[in-house]
Amino acid sequence: MIADAAPQSPFRLVVSGGGTGGHTYPALTAVRTLRQRLAEAGRGLDVLWIGTADGLEARVARDEGIAFTAVATGKIRRHRNPLRMLGPANLRDMARVPLGVVQARRAIKAFGPDVVLATGGYVAVPAGLAARACERPLVLHEQTVRLGLANRRLASSATRIAVSSDSSLPLLPESLRASAVVTGNPVRPEVLAGRADKAVAALGLTGFDPRLPTLYVTGGAQGARQINDMAVSALPWLLERANVVHQCGPAHVETLRAGTAGLGPEGAGRYFLTGFVGPELPDVLALADVVVSRSGAGTLAELTALGKPAVFVPLASSAGDEQGHNARHLARAGAALALEGRAATPEGLRQAVEPLLTDPARREAMATAARAHGRPDAADRLVDVVLAAAYR
Repeated sequence: MIADAAPQSPFRLVVSGGGTGGHTYPALTAVRTLRQRLAEAGRGLDVLWIGTADGLEARVARDEGIAFTAVATGKIRRHRNPLRMLGPANLRDMARVPLGVVQARRAIKAFGPDVVLATGGYVAVPAGLAARACERPLVLHEQTVRLGLANRRLASSATRIAVSSDSSLPLLPESLRASAVVTGNPVRPEVLAGRADKAVAALGLTGFDPRLPTLYVTGGAQGARQINDMAVSALPWLLERANVVHQCGPAHVETLRAGTAGLGPEGAGRYFLTGFVGPELPDVLALADVVVSRSGAGTLAELTALGKPAVFVPLASSAGDEQGHNARHLARAGAALALEGRAATPEGLRQAVEPLLTDPARREAMATAARAHGRPDAADRLVDVVLAAAYR
């Protein structure tokens, strides 16, 4: 497909998506993969990212050297009562979308992309609607099991809909299934190349017992108080059975450090508390035998690609209960465990992790099931879809 185009003519891509890392980083990984694919064929890539001026996507695009255009958009605040969704904030934001579409249409027309890739989040709606108005091929990528609100709005305009799981296909309206393809959720290549020994050295884990499994507890970049409280309450019990790396969020470090000061020397040596895990994350994941975390789409993609047994504590307030759907989907397949509602307690955590920490065969069985759901080649699959849409 690439060879049919003039080598001297760069491929032109508009990408839109952001608001959170779950929408932003799959787009960035796809851009990097596409650039490498084209370079191998002797062709360049020109990219324009359309998003909001204060969104994560603006910073990521700037850091990556990608041209960026900001447009007006509006966030829809969900509520179980549909009438509550017609509140002043939603109405005010929805009124901004037409202006954003006009701005995005102007940008797309001037840029002249071969294809538009939208990875979800409310920031992608104006660019997706403008792609249809400009008669440009539109590829949607959905990270979660169910289509998010933005992608549902854009689905009828899409040339192709890339989904992350086979289980997403029967959830799509029948009219959309012919345009859907399973790609998986792009995972950064560096996540797949971690080394456990580098984590031990980088974090100074000299007190860790190599005979015990390592449990990685994380609530994401900002931490999660619910997960922190469960882990600390169960900590003495956990440290009898495992080494523990606990990423608690920068705002929680001092409180938790004070709360765990009473650990004996042996237990303290097997417990590492940190507010944030940065570039060393791939190595920490390589070291981890079991992970306790939220169940965002990016986390699922990474853990299944690596084949890591996990205990998920879904964020109950996630849009459309996306995290709950994600966790239950893998739990039904034996690829993870899900702690929700009243089960999300220190006792529930102990019951969930005990067989994984004490039974290597049980741990390996879950790792195998998780790996079966992983798609480490998702970025390449998504790039295939993007190129096919451009040259259809």
